[in-house]
Amino acid sequence: MILRLSIGAMLALTTALPAAAEMNFNRIAAFAVADNTPEGADKAATTSAEIIAATEDGMTLIYTDSPSGSVGLIDITDPAAPKGLGRIDMGGEPTSVTVLGTTAYVAVNTSADYVNTSGKLVTLDMATKAEVAACDLGGQPDSVARAKDGSFLAIAIENERDEELGDGGLPQMPAGYVVKLPLKDGAVDCGALQKIELTGLAAVAGEDPEPEFVDVNAAGEIVVTLQENNEIVVIGADGAVASHFSAGTVSLEGVDIKKDGKLDFTGSLTDIPREPDAVKWIDADHFATANEGDWKGGSRGWTIFAKDGTVVYDSGNTFERAIAAIGHFPEGRAGKKGVEPESVEVGTFGGTPLIFIGSERGSVVGVYDATDPAAPKLMQLLPSGIGPEGYVAIPSRNLLISANETDLGEDGAARAHVMIYERQEAPAAYPTITSEGSAELIGWGALSGLVADAEKPGMLYGVSDSIYGAEPAIYTIDATQKPARIVAKTVITRDGAPAQLMDLEGITLDGKGGFWLATEGRSDKMVPHGLVHVDEKGKIKTQIGLPDALTAAQTRFGFEGVAKVGDVLWMATQREWGDDPKGMVKLVAYDTEAKEWGAVHYPLEPKGEGWMGLSEITVHGDHAYIVERDNLIGDKAVVKKIFRVALADLKPAALGGELPVVAKEEVRDLIPDLKGFGGYVVDKVEGFAIDAAGEGFVVTDNDGVDDSSGETLFFGIGKVE
Repeated sequence: MILRLSIGAMLALTTALPAAAEMNFNRIAAFAVADNTPEGADKAATTSAEIIAATEDGMTLIYTDSPSGSVGLIDITDPAAPKGLGRIDMGGEPTSVTVLGTTAYVAVNTSADYVNTSGKLVTLDMATKAEVAACDLGGQPDSVARAKDGSFLAIAIENERDEELGDGGLPQMPAGYVVKLPLKDGAVDCGALQKIELTGLAAVAGEDPEPEFVDVNAAGEIVVTLQENNEIVVIGADGAVASHFSAGTVSLEGVDIKKDGKLDFTGSLTDIPREPDAVKWIDADHFATANEGDWKGGSRGWTIFAKDGTVVYDSGNTFERAIAAIGHFPEGRAGKKGVEPESVEVGTFGGTPLIFIGSERGSVVGVYDATDPAAPKLMQLLPSGIGPEGYVAIPSRNLLISANETDLGEDGAARAHVMIYERQEAPAAYPTITSEGSAELIGWGALSGLVADAEKPGMLYGVSDSIYGAEPAIYTIDATQKPARIVAKTVITRDGAPAQLMDLEGITLDGKGGFWLATEGRSDKMVPHGLVHVDEKGKIKTQIGLPDALTAAQTRFGFEGVAKVGDVLWMATQREWGDDPKGMVKLVAYDTEAKEWGAVHYPLEPKGEGWMGLSEITVHGDHAYIVERDNLIGDKAVVKKIFRVALADLKPAALGGELPVVAKEEVRDLIPDLKGFGGYVVDKVEGFAIDAAGEGFVVTDNDGVDDSSGETLFFGIGKVE
């Protein structure tokens, strides 16, 4: 059996212990927004968490949920155990929220369409959940912020364009503007609403400003981004425009600019408009922008401006490349705006000013030390849910909160979540694996099969699946470092070029310096099932297809692992094929010397709500170890386990007849390990290997950040005996 370690010990295996005490943010909880669904309502309906704020005591969160037309409340008195407090209908689409004390001010879009725009500002008592007042804003609101002293609110009235109209560009009337609303003892003075016009300021479609995001500094000055206009406006404490300037352009080298099924960070972009989305004041004279882009731009980074328009710092390609090093680069967005930085939050923790930059498409947040605004330092990259939209820092409680808008429940995937991070005197738990430090940036993701070096403890080899089908590769992983390091990438080649039509899901040593690879087929995409033999440089020596006895019953859910026992290769088939009894899958054998095929049947765990299947097979000692899992996530996940089968029982029978059924023994339930990372339980536990010293290692598949949070969890489970 395997030694079962505590979660703390497991994290220690995946994280370097500091020589002296250090402070890091670690995720401690994840709250599924669907859990705030009212009694009797459809919990499967789409929900979202977009903009988020906290009461001033830091004990209660409020977030906007656009699909349900409501705001949701969460009790974080115990931040490690958040409790849903339900949601409140807003009579429209809530777009933003800010809080003074326990009073929330919610911007609500009530527009009939893109031309007939309208909106309101709703005042909520969070303690009673009662609507106290509402003000007509005269247009469609986006962002809302409050003055530090509680004297007024600033609201960006975007009057957003129809992206389906024409080429989706500007101008599209009506024009947007900013609203300033006085507060007196927390009450909004609707009659004193001040409309601040912004037309004629921007060089890009100046007649149609679209204010996106607002923030207010201690002096009562408002900064507002005109994202599509690529303009930034500073409004004085008197409510008049004090200055405005173009957000400018950026030229980038060393970025991936093509959606082509491979990670290639050698491209360049020239004079790309920043088109900033979120903006936050850092101090009285500086603010930071997240340059998401929208219409024509998106510089994939973030910028610190002085309020006179001087660029004090720009991240260039560094933010995106740091995200790529931890496996979170969204290759499917390479031809567009890359990681799309969208969110900015600031907060001073332990005397250190920090800036938090959220990547919507990379689903991470960068934590920067902004002690020197001209040279901020990236301290951490934290894993988020899918599509982080908003953040709130609570320095008084050492907390950071993320709101993640994407809900994939209809596809059986992850729901929208609010995630909670605590700044601790502890090692950073994430990333668990990275290519940081390689001479050239190694892009990676979607790790599936895993195998250990026969002689070097802690040295492993992994493969990525079809998401990077244009450049299938073997990754060399040094697990003696914490986090584990991807130190080399070997591209699989045929006739000197990257091999095509492969979905690599398994890898094992051939005993001669090369590898046998298992590729999972998919006939509707012309990807064959089979085996591939490569040398140490990745050159294909042999490719072996399946015999007729197997192809006659094939489905898309094929080989998910490969292991070698003597001259025989054993492959784990993910799910039942057409000739399998219900609840049975094949372990397929191929004798590399005799060129003969055979199989046994493996009994799956009882199927629950989703499907049950195999993800990996590896051999150690007298047993074959097999990863079995369902395809469920979060609280619905039931089976993420390692079983083992005695090698003596692996006696393949001829294909086409009745197959013997092997006995299996449970070795380890991986769900407690997965929960130890503070997020929801991911579905794809895909790789498992036992190294030369008998240490077991597990890796999850992040789907190449495609409809996924992008998290890769790589962790050790101790000695396998």
